[in-house]
Amino acid sequence: MVGRDIGERHRAATPLELLFDLTFVVAFSQAGSQAAHLLELGHWGAAITGFVLGVFGVIWAWINYTWLASAFDNDDLWFRLATFVQMVGVILLALGIPALFHSIDEGHHLDNVLLVAGYIVMRIAGIALWLRVARQDPAHRGAALRYAGLVGLMQIGWIVLLVIDPPLVVAVTLFVVLGGLEMLVPMTAEGGGRSTPWHPHHIAERYSLLTIITLGEVVLGTVLSVSAVVEEEGWSLVAGVVAFGGTALAFGLWWVYFMMPSAQVLSVRRERSFAWGYGHIAIFASIAATGAGLHVAAYAIRDEAHIDDIAALLTVAIPVGVFVVALYVIYTVLLRAFDPFHLLLFGGTVLVLIAAVAAVALGAPLSLGIGIVALAPIVSVIGYETVGHRHQAALLEELRA
Repeated sequence: MVGRDIGERHRAATPLELLFDLTFVVAFSQAGSQAAHLLELGHWGAAITGFVLGVFGVIWAWINYTWLASAFDNDDLWFRLATFVQMVGVILLALGIPALFHSIDEGHHLDNVLLVAGYIVMRIAGIALWLRVARQDPAHRGAALRYAGLVGLMQIGWIVLLVIDPPLVVAVTLFVVLGGLEMLVPMTAEGGGRSTPWHPHHIAERYSLLTIITLGEVVLGTVLSVSAVVEEEGWSLVAGVVAFGGTALAFGLWWVYFMMPSAQVLSVRRERSFAWGYGHIAIFASIAATGAGLHVAAYAIRDEAHIDDIAALLTVAIPVGVFVVALYVIYTVLLRAFDPFHLLLFGGTVLVLIAAVAAVALGAPLSLGIGIVALAPIVSVIGYETVGHRHQAALLEELRA
């Protein structure tokens, strides 16, 4: 198990990695459905807190495995078995998400037993792989040992948090602190000498694949919303608007994301990987939150929600806005160039989202509001396809030079 060639041609995601990703479909679905339930009840604080903590845990588990696999995956028996063990850990983590939300909603303590158990299972396999790298790949022994030691140390911290079981506010604070320290682990391990040989095109593809998987939550939310309309009034123009709006929203978010030249930049500027990789946490979370918002819209359309239509629409519009902000920030950091044209596109996107909320506030049906929100990503699509692609091509040419 030695470092792979960072210039390997035609490097692509393996069937094993695709199978591994399937477990995260369940995890994102769990987080989205739990958040939607609390949002429709109007329990905003518990919903947002639970979603942020739960989704961060899910995404961070995926990130840990993905970068290790990009650098050292040899697809032998032991690597496959280690991946299976990590998949079991992800399932445990997903099973623990409802308890996490419920405990936060009750307000007494943080029930993270299954989350920590899932991480223990995953990290036993992860640490074993890092120790195997340290033994078999002298060139990367230092980084591998740093990863193994720091990951193990962080896991002790999570176990301590579980054992002491402090009051909720203290527990959430410690969760945030430990999460921040987790994000320092790769920076510390990679910065102490020779970095791991992750493949830029492979890692960009892996992130894009998880983006597509997360967009599945938007599609699911669309199906739930359309089903709610059909249950209320049968097939109608309203059902068509919701179906078109939700599908167009998923398609627009996909289109906007794939305008970012991740692989091209990372292949020549590997040092920009941290900002790019960490920034995707906001990308994945905002897409999953959009799906949860469409789920809330389904509750509202069936008149089962305890919030009004404006609040229900905001659960969709705000995540879309967060996605656009995160994408433009990552794009700017990745290319290290500020394009004033982006301000115009961002402003147009915000105006569309405001128009959607204003329309519902003035009495338009929630279905129309969803349809208007779906136009928000289209602003960036039009901007890129008419002008932006030329700006990007010039920046890439300068970067290659």
